[in-house]
Amino acid sequence: MARLKGEKRRTLSSRAWLERQISDPYVARAKREGFRSRAAYKLAEIDDKYRLLRPGAHVVDLGAAPGGWSEIAARRIGGHGRVIAIDILEMKPVAGVEFLQLDFLDETAPGRLKAMLDGKADVVLSDMAANATGHRQTDHLRIMALAEAAAHFAREVLSEGGSFLCKVLQGGTEAALLAVLKRDFASVKHVKPPASRSDSAELYLLARGFRGASAAT
Repeated sequence: MARLKGEKRRTLSSRAWLERQISDPYVARAKREGFRSRAAYKLAEIDDKYRLLRPGAHVVDLGAAPGGWSEIAARRIGGHGRVIAIDILEMKPVAGVEFLQLDFLDETAPGRLKAMLDGKADVVLSDMAANATGHRQTDHLRIMALAEAAAHFAREVLSEGGSFLCKVLQGGTEAALLAVLKRDFASVKHVKPPASRSDSAELYLLARGFRGASAAT
């Protein structure tokens, strides 16, 4: 009986998700404009306001699949820039994007990304999210662990003046992570672009003006 109740809850949740997708103007817009996901507009709206993706920039995209953020990044930095992307899931090729299929939490991932980058990055993006358990506190801890890992990587590879953008959840970014970012970056804030659903708990943590490797030690 418990299994049947669980199946019913999943069915209702799936139905609600499908109804939301059908009525979502960003989903329709993504199909019309040829983007892989509505998530592309989250990055586009943040970049419209904060100008992170400058022509010729070197960008690392963590948790890239299905590729919406990589598409936006590649278009905005142009042919003289570079986008290095990673995801545990397969991702169909994106023009101008070098992709590594690997779990970012694999101990070899940071080194392999650095080898591909072969220098410094101007922007590190992370839209990584752990699979939801339905337990709010557990989900919060899991996504914060990803955010902390992404932030650690960003501080290792960013050039001076660089930017870091990552997904977190409402309920408070961990004080320790905020303290480290405020030490290492000139500006740190939470942002929620219009394309992020109003009923979603997701936020984005934006850190700009990296002070350089000496500040991050």
